[in-house]
Amino acid sequence: MKIAVLSCLVAAVCCAPQFQRPSLQDRDFIAILSDERQDQGDGSFAYVFEAANGIRENRVGSVGSKGQSNMQGTYLFPLPDGTFAEVRYVADEFGFRAESPLIPTDHPLPAHAIEQIRFAEEQRARGVTF
Repeated sequence: MKIAVLSCLVAAVCCAPQFQRPSLQDRDFIAILSDERQDQGDGSFAYVFEAANGIRENRVGSVGSKGQSNMQGTYLFPLPDGTFAEVRYVADEFGFRAESPLIPTDHPLPAHAIEQIRFAEEQRARGVTF
């Protein structure tokens, strides 16, 4: 029994796809057009990056009220149709918040769900608990 299990294990390992590291000639290199960084030494910084394939990012950071890094910026990247996606973001003591037309948004609640929520809040206000 042990030999059968061992044989199956060896066969599975031998049949697994082999990974080959691509050579330097096989890789696509993207030229970096600009990479500017400023560090004020007190936790605040500025960063601008642009690559030849259209990827761009800029970010500004400062020390937050609770010692965290507060950041805000934008990044852009090309889409398959030739247009660019842009994401604006803020990261601070209130969390990470991003804005972009590509980010899905919540659907509005249907009227019956809103009515159920209102009814539950009414009952809660009257002291009804379940």
